[in-house]
Amino acid sequence: MTVPESRDTDVAVPAEPSAGTGGAAAPAAPDETVLSRAYRALSIGIVSVIVLIAFEATAVGTAMPVAARELDGVSLYAFAFSGYFTTSLFGMVLSGQWSDRRGPLAPLTTGIAAFAAGLVLSGTAGAMWLFILGRAVQGLGGGLVIVALYVVVGRAYPERLRPAIMAAFAAGWVVPSVVGPLASGAVTEHLGWRWVFVGIPVLVVVPLALALPQIRSRAAGPVGEGDAPASFDRRRIRLALAISLGAGLLQYAAQDLSPVSLLPGAAGVALLVPAVLGLLPRGTYRAARGLPSVVLLRGVAAGSFIAAESFVPLMLVTQRGLSPTLAGLSLAAGGATWAGGSWLQSRPRLEAHRERLMSLGMVLVAAAVATAPSVLIDAVPAWTVAVAWGFGCFGMGLVISSTSVLLLRLSAPEEAGANSAALQISDGLSNVVLLSAGGAAFAALGGGTVSHAATGGGGAAGSHPAAFAAVFLPMAAVALAGAWVATRLREK
Repeated sequence: MTVPESRDTDVAVPAEPSAGTGGAAAPAAPDETVLSRAYRALSIGIVSVIVLIAFEATAVGTAMPVAARELDGVSLYAFAFSGYFTTSLFGMVLSGQWSDRRGPLAPLTTGIAAFAAGLVLSGTAGAMWLFILGRAVQGLGGGLVIVALYVVVGRAYPERLRPAIMAAFAAGWVVPSVVGPLASGAVTEHLGWRWVFVGIPVLVVVPLALALPQIRSRAAGPVGEGDAPASFDRRRIRLALAISLGAGLLQYAAQDLSPVSLLPGAAGVALLVPAVLGLLPRGTYRAARGLPSVVLLRGVAAGSFIAAESFVPLMLVTQRGLSPTLAGLSLAAGGATWAGGSWLQSRPRLEAHRERLMSLGMVLVAAAVATAPSVLIDAVPAWTVAVAWGFGCFGMGLVISSTSVLLLRLSAPEEAGANSAALQISDGLSNVVLLSAGGAAFAALGGGTVSHAATGGGGAAGSHPAAFAAVFLPMAAVALAGAWVATRLREK
């Protein structure tokens, strides 16, 4: 079978399972939960994988500056992040193809192996280029894993339980978001930054032992009894390569505002535009009702929020004199409120109001992002950001988990991988585009010249508060537009 390039109609997921073929899961009994005996091992295993990914994401960021300094690669620091991102985009599309045609088991195990191998390569690197190569291998693995996990949820869990397992995914980020930076800092200081990288792969053994037998029995193989594995769609693989390369060139250009950077920037856009149009559902760019708007909303929400959040610690340190630790902790409570929003959307009684909750979530995100730059006024307490970000993260919890639930509902089993890849591409690509735009505006208004304020002091002389406002206020407008997109999720 072949996977359509896009979907504009709601295809109902079959209620009956296709035993041994990875079809839709059978309906759950009324009293069953994701921790009932039938689902317990699978749920604990895949949520544990999410926890490890979350811990890596929060811990590695703390160790990265030390690693770059010791490897004499501070000038290449940004590529340690962009290398991960660009290869993860390719991994997402490959995983979608692989999962739809052969089942999610192989891309999941391959992705975890690549993720672990990348960590080991970075942790043992003797030069910055090897460190970046390790990050690129890790990104490929991360892209394979996240899409395969979505396909597992779509195949192994009945529709009634999917909101709950998505809420568990969100909850899996809470402890790592608080503990990760502190643990990473302690390990980096006392044992060395390399242990942050080489220590994580050992931890994947237990979740794999729990989850893989369940995935093999519930979600392995192509969809449809008797179906032979189909060949890969080479066109989509080429588009995936184009979107990865284009994103990398765009990120490179955004780091240098010189006229020379226009050439790689233009090349990046030329590669990205046709690739995005080919990989996302038809009508995504115009917010067509149904699946296209679900995919678009994911990107609008993730991009606007993450682009704004990236500048919060810098603003608090340079403008209000907070220490880096206090600035980071101002965002810590958001992990709990994000999980709270995700838990709320999983309540069965609120299912009929999901789209309204998502509109409310985007309004909360917009309000939080717009409130953040108020601390540029000395009379506004610095803790205002922590309160506002708590509400913004609650809104993100309502939106992000709900987009995952709606995507699986609108996807036929044989399309779950391709559509999940589209959702993740929208998420990741919007991050780089809006971060690039925000970073360019920040630099153009002199943000690159901000100096670090002393702890406990006010804004540093020569800093440019307007540069921060130029980031936050446009991102708030983008998030507010997401509230309108949320009204187009249901097909009429």
